[in-house]
Amino acid sequence: MILVVDDSTTIRHQVRTCLQAAGYTVIEAENGAIGLQKAKDHPIDMAIVDINMPVMDGLEMLASLRSVPGKQGIPVFVLTTESSKDLVTRGKRYGATAWIVKPFKPDVLVKGVKHVLARAA
Repeated sequence: MILVVDDSTTIRHQVRTCLQAAGYTVIEAENGAIGLQKAKDHPIDMAIVDINMPVMDGLEMLASLRSVPGKQGIPVFVLTTESSKDLVTRGKRYGATAWIVKPFKPDVLVKGVKHVLARAA
């Protein structure tokens, strides 16, 4: 199960559509606080998280997720419009597995997800 966290309904729909077409089960959240709670409540295999969101941003969610027992090693892709070196460095420090800049190519996203989940299995 893959958790997609983005405040944009359109982006969540695009990500969900390409992942479901590849055979993955997807759950969604519209901000980091809801995403963190869903990550705690569900047996997710991976998360795909935006940075700029209301309530709790993606980096805060990522940092918080890394302290949840049993969830520390979950792969997390950051999918964002942000590409500054500082943010990428902070994301990696918090444990981001990959950094993907929007707009994304669905085939590249699915290929990355497959690769990371195969390594984690």
